[in-house]
Parts: sequence; structure tokens; C-alpha cells
Amino acid sequence: MQTLDRLLQAGHNHTAEGMAQQRLAMRLSLAVGVLMLAGKTYAYTITGSAAILSDAAESVVHVFAVAFATWSLWIAVRPADDSHPYGHDKVAFFSAGVEGALIIVAAFYIIYAAIEKWMAGLVLENLSTGTWYVAAASLINVALGGYLVWLGRRTGSIILVANGHHVLTDAWTSFGVVGGLLLTLATGWLPFDPLVAIAVACNILWAGGRLMRQAVGGLMDEGDPQVEALVRRILDEETAARHLAYHELRYRTTGTTLFVEVHLLFPSGVSLADAHHDASEIEAAVHRAVGARLSIITHLEPREGHDAAHGRAGIPEIDIC
Repeated sequence: MQTLDRLLQAGHNHTAEGMAQQRLAMRLSLAVGVLMLAGKTYAYTITGSAAILSDAAESVVHVFAVAFATWSLWIAVRPADDSHPYGHDKVAFFSAGVEGALIIVAAFYIIYAAIEKWMAGLVLENLSTGTWYVAAASLINVALGGYLVWLGRRTGSIILVANGHHVLTDAWTSFGVVGGLLLTLATGWLPFDPLVAIAVACNILWAGGRLMRQAVGGLMDEGDPQVEALVRRILDEETAARHLAYHELRYRTTGTTLFVEVHLLFPSGVSLADAHHDASEIEAAVHRAVGARLSIITHLEPREGHDAAHGRAGIPEIDIC
């Protein structure tokens, strides 16, 4: 998982300049998507190729997905409010999930259309011209997709990264289509066209499933062993140095912000002021180690009689780490 890397980048780049770059990149992606869709639609019109139709269908999905992602990016940067006290960052996972679902729908449509064309009888025209259109679209999308992924990682935006991977998937799809068209031109065997379309559909089906998996993991607050290991290492070091203990470590991420909760256990006789001072230093140590946008809450408890106190309060006993 890349949660920690994304959080580290977000901690350094969640600035007004970074957000302006993200918005510009999304507008660029939308404009290029519309241009690619127009070119591929024309190529399909003059050729009747199922492979080019599959590429054009993926571009339709891309345009809708980018429009939704642009809206999601606008929502994600809104500050926390009374109805969303943790902010709006998690819309990024929703955006990635919608994009993945649209890709899957496109894949099933491509398979259906390719089989239907094959059974109805294959008629292809102007393949050379259509191949040039698709090849040009492939090269443009490689450049755009690489830029979006790079900028998304640099600014900590899961929305840009997801969109960049979608653009790259579109590019690999187009390269596959070009290969199939060249085989058809070289051999004259027309079934290469629908077969390539079906292969393309299987590839983007896998890509869409991966995006859906990432989105569900984020929305369900799936744990990340790398994040947990880092936070536990710092807590182990800081509590041991102060002869303290801790338990009930919990964490979750919104994609750009890491929220951490932990209970600190102090020996009897420690004043509230001293305990608060130690807790603040431990929180600062976690901040320095993670280096990301972090919200950490520490709950102070006495170590002696801890379980009995919880029992009196009706709280189940918990093993101390």
C-alpha cells in the first residue's frame, strides 16, 4: 500500500500553490479527454473497427470520470465544518470508486460490442488512417498520465493519482488497439480486430477493479501496516524513555490527513500538568516522525488500578501494551 508515501507528500505540499496546480491539472485532463474522444470517435466512424470502438468507449468513461473527479477535488479542499468535523478529504476515495465502476461498465460494453460486431460480420475500412489517429492519442495520453501521477504524488492528491492511472490505462489500451490494427493490416485477418477489443476490455476491467478495491479500503478505514509500524515505533521509544505504557492505538486516513488516537498510562502520583507535558512531547515526536498532516489525540490514564477503574465504569478490561 502507498498510504504512508501519499501522507508524507501531502504533509509537505498541501498548500494554496499545490491546490492551484491540482485544479489546473484536472482542467487540462478534461480538455485533453474531450479532444481524445473526438479523435477516436472520428476514427471509429471512418473504420467501423471494434477495437477503435473499445478505445472510444474508454474515453467516454474517462471524460465523465474526470468531470466527477474535478468536482471531488473542489469538495475535498473545503475546510471542516459542523456537518463534517473531520473535513471533506474522503471524497477522494469516493471519486476513485466511481471512476473504477465506470471503467468496469465500459469493459463489459466493449466485450458485448466486439462479439456483436464479430457475429454480424466484420467490415473494416480506412484502417491506416484510423491507426494513425489512435497512435497519436496514445502518445498524448502517456505524457498526460505520467504528469498527473507525478503531480498527484507530489501534492498528495489521491484524486490526481487515480485520474493519472486512468489516463495511462487509456494509453495502454490505445497501444493495444494500434497493435491489433497493425496485425489486421499486415495479415488481412479481420478477427484480429474484435479479439484485440476483448483483450483491451479484460485489461481495463482489471484496472477498474483495482481502483474499486483502493476506494473501498479507504472508505472502510483499512489499516496500513507501514503506517502502524511507524507510529508504534515512535510510541515505543517515547513511552519507554519516560517509563510509561500505552494501549488502544487507533488510526485512520482520509487520503491526505492521518488521524491517531492512543491512551497513555502514567504511574500514580504524577500531576496532571506533568502528564500533559509528557503527552504533548510524545505527540510532537509522532508529528516529527510522520511528517504528514496529522491529528493526534492522547487520552491520559493511571496505570495502577486501571482495569478496576474501567470495570467500575462498565468498560471492558483491555490488555496493556
